[in-house]
Amino acid sequence: MSEIRETGTRTMATMRTMTLDPDACYRAVCARDARFDGSFFTGVTTTGIYCRPICPAPTPKRENVVFFASAAAAQAAGFRPCLRCRPEIAPDVAAWRGTSNTVSRALALMEKGALHGAPVAVLAERLGLGERQLRRLFRQHLGASPLAVAQTHRLLLAKQLIHETQLSMTEVALAAGFGSVRRFNETFRQMFQRQPASLRRSKGAVLPSRTAGDVSLNLSYRAPYDWDSILTFLARRAIPGIEAVVDASYARTIEIDGQHGIVSLRRGAGDALHATIRFPRLAALPMIIARLRRVFDLAADPQAIAAHLAEDRALAPLVAARPGLRVPGAWDGFELAVRALLGQQISVAAARTLAGRLVAQFGTPLMVDRTGFERLTHVFPQAAALAAADVAAVGLPKTRSAALTALAAAVAADPLIFGLRATLDEAVLRLRGLAGVGEWTAQYIAMRELREPDAFPAADLGLMRAIGLLEGRQPSPKELLARAENWRPWRAYAAQHLWAAEALPTPTDRPAPFREAKPAKLAM
Repeated sequence: MSEIRETGTRTMATMRTMTLDPDACYRAVCARDARFDGSFFTGVTTTGIYCRPICPAPTPKRENVVFFASAAAAQAAGFRPCLRCRPEIAPDVAAWRGTSNTVSRALALMEKGALHGAPVAVLAERLGLGERQLRRLFRQHLGASPLAVAQTHRLLLAKQLIHETQLSMTEVALAAGFGSVRRFNETFRQMFQRQPASLRRSKGAVLPSRTAGDVSLNLSYRAPYDWDSILTFLARRAIPGIEAVVDASYARTIEIDGQHGIVSLRRGAGDALHATIRFPRLAALPMIIARLRRVFDLAADPQAIAAHLAEDRALAPLVAARPGLRVPGAWDGFELAVRALLGQQISVAAARTLAGRLVAQFGTPLMVDRTGFERLTHVFPQAAALAAADVAAVGLPKTRSAALTALAAAVAADPLIFGLRATLDEAVLRLRGLAGVGEWTAQYIAMRELREPDAFPAADLGLMRAIGLLEGRQPSPKELLARAENWRPWRAYAAQHLWAAEALPTPTDRPAPFREAKPAKLAM
């Protein structure tokens, strides 16, 4: 066990690529070290089963195991998931490969349905790559092809729904993204040599599910997880009618393809958040789960981030004070950009009031059962609706309302404006082409919507003040940008630590003034 502790940080860094150290992996398996959960999977050659490092089953002999960087790689090699440790609920660290931003972006696009009815070549084109190169990167970092990864995600989600809910098998097939029940049954029989329904235990506790149209399940994360910080962040910015934070839980309205729903999350048992999803179309469940995981940054590896940032003397005490701090994501890119424009040089509370007025006047009344969520009344206005509306009526200055109208028109014309790009620089350049969006705002959107772990709004006054208090001198934006080079590739997490530091104000959801030549003014 002591050897595991001594080599843990180095080994976890190695495991984020396909270069796995078999001896280190086996030591982690013997110790059932939870720090490695999701970093690799163990295939047992004598049983044909693959497991998590924390599996409670007796540890197999060293000569009878092989190791894989992802569940997809294990399944591609012919192994089937263990029914005891349930790989489907392991932290999804494979979706957060700091060593390959291209793979991370590809996985994010796949979560949004990029491979539903489209070939891998289309996905590669969106990433600025050739299909062959994308396949090579997937095999290098995940050990499986893009299609195999997508199929594994569907299969493991279906298995989780069977274990944790009381959905019918037909509903499970639809919710997991299988095109037909027949295909679902065939895939399961091929993988498990049994019918899907046989995996559901006849006795034992299951999560309440499909009550009043709800689906409830657990979303795992890699501990530690600073739930209080992310809940506080979201509570301060909760738009009336759209979001609510009550009794240590977060709820919000959603709209997908014209259909309305509600999602809520609270801290669950173990290393997981408990999610309740109320949405009329089960086929949208994978997309909703993917978005929730991104909003709450569940795929992050906090130990790897902390180990890197703690090497900086100024950040080390902040990292130690807030273990498991996450970068909160956004449900929708357009909504986040509107929040940013509304909040220019005003307080968080004032920006939230303006957003509430905008929703009340131009949002669509919620068309779903609100039982248990009476505070939620609307879905956020669509871009086309705001483009045609007199947004100045909510109390916006003329210049800002014009910028908001232009932003809405641009998004209505190109709904993929907030889509992932090949690189962070490309994404920022594209975002800066929008009305009212300068470097600060573009980096902020990249942090929260595009989930770029290295995005960094260097012109933010709060960040400069934080470093000034820590080091005795406040840097310029250029100096801070140079200072942050040592924090790559996790500058977004460094920014979150600085914002969350004791006695320091937190940033508002707004950019600097339209000409963002000067540092962004932090509203009090």
